[in-house]
Amino acid sequence: MTHDSQSLLDEVRQVRAEADCLVSPERIEQALDDMAAAITERLANSNPLIYTIMNGGLVLAGKILPRLDFPLEVAYLHATRYGHAMNGTLLDWRVRPTQDLRDRSVLVLDDILDEGYTLLAVMEHLRNEGASEVLSAVLVDKQHNRKAQPDMRPDFCGLELPDRFLFGCGMDYKGYWRNAPGIYALKE
Repeated sequence: MTHDSQSLLDEVRQVRAEADCLVSPERIEQALDDMAAAITERLANSNPLIYTIMNGGLVLAGKILPRLDFPLEVAYLHATRYGHAMNGTLLDWRVRPTQDLRDRSVLVLDDILDEGYTLLAVMEHLRNEGASEVLSAVLVDKQHNRKAQPDMRPDFCGLELPDRFLFGCGMDYKGYWRNAPGIYALKE
């Protein structure tokens, strides 16, 4: 292990040790149950296609999909915004959607709705590919007024949390701690 990688590991360990646990694993499980019930009520009879945005949506997908006891198809995509561009339509597609979306109900899973530019652009792309409806589900909706669109809200949300740097349950700190079982905020 190089000195730089050891320094980074020391840093991420210290960040976790000092972080504030905002949401316990038990509270996350309850939020997931509530989300799954709402998603089931809305989509159980629509033959939906569920797209997970990588890498953040991976943990949410793994936790919510087994709670959706109805026929559905699962796929993933990986998109990031170009540099610091604020125009939500400029995406760097690492993995593009591959399924036929025509006349399908599509649910997009992601870890967090922060500003929402990437989520908005992904959803617009899926609509342009012919989806009859595109809905969003996020574990966390971060509460602030810097959203890509005024009053932007996910269709399904597990938790509303304050405007702090969050990690755990899919959200990362420098690529680490997506696997943390709770949701943590950096020490203020």
